[in-house]
Amino acid sequence: MAIEDILMYDESLFQNINAFDPDYMPQNYNFRDTQMEAMAMAIRPAIRGGQPSNAIVLGSPATGKTTAIRKVFELVEKTIYKKMFGHIPPETGVPFSRIYDQIMKDLQRNEKSLVIALDDVNYLFQSKSANKVFYDMLRAYEEYPGVRTAIFAILSDLEFKYAFDKNVNTVFIPQEITFPLYSYSEIEDILKNRAEAGFFPEVLSDEVLEQVAMYTYENGDLRTGINLLKSCGNIAEADASREITLEHFEKAIDSLVSINVSETIKSLNDVEKNLLKIIADYDGIYTAGELTELFKQKTGSSYASFNRALDKLEFVRLIDIKFTGKGVKGNSREIILRFNPDNYVI
Repeated sequence: MAIEDILMYDESLFQNINAFDPDYMPQNYNFRDTQMEAMAMAIRPAIRGGQPSNAIVLGSPATGKTTAIRKVFELVEKTIYKKMFGHIPPETGVPFSRIYDQIMKDLQRNEKSLVIALDDVNYLFQSKSANKVFYDMLRAYEEYPGVRTAIFAILSDLEFKYAFDKNVNTVFIPQEITFPLYSYSEIEDILKNRAEAGFFPEVLSDEVLEQVAMYTYENGDLRTGINLLKSCGNIAEADASREITLEHFEKAIDSLVSINVSETIKSLNDVEKNLLKIIADYDGIYTAGELTELFKQKTGSSYASFNRALDKLEFVRLIDIKFTGKGVKGNSREIILRFNPDNYVI
């Protein structure tokens, strides 16, 4: 390495290291115009004094759901209570019912509508709170006449659709706003914009960017690529290099722990984990028919439970389902694991 290529102790490759943080809001937010327009249309009636629409914002992890919501809500304070009253509620000593009552009375008095975005709403079901939260918010008009409320439920769990009781289902009739997986060209463009925001010019070459983008696309998670960029920068800095090389990229890959896969596995319910373990323990590729019979033998679960669990595993990109063209009407399917099971605990 030439001496002019060695980074000095007080120099950095990062002009804004925060650009690689999970909560970073990029200036250029592309490829989600259709979804954001649908959100805006759902909110629009409230601006005119009408009833806003409920929505399910559905997509795999790292497909831009939360960022899109934040962009649409960017003129609204992050905390609804603070926006309405100028300060956040005390952390202790004030019952939720009092805060709820104050918000609803303010909406009633000022003839305003309330649109609430609940991120990762599937976690509410784990705490058995979802039905009460949705019911209280969406039927507020019964206790506070004239109040208009709507909920945007952000989730990556297909089981959400089956989780509500009938009292909630009568009032929560949402439109679906779907966030598809990013294409390779979209991933490359997003990572390029993030690199331009985070690194100084000429730190990241097009060649290394392409490698990062391809790795990200193959793993199906944009967060992996953003973390990989940051890791590449840190390794290059530790190497006192003024640019990120393919060698730094390879080192970053070797040290990269797939947080997404680990977190996704942890988020599965017992039925889904049992099915994933059966797939992972087999040294080969199951057909769907073979897997169905084995799953029923080992767990005693129904065919419907099997199908829901299989759909979930594909939805969160832990498996691929390939139609072979064989079987009845050419619908035979092969189940392919997307990760090395030796690296994870199921």
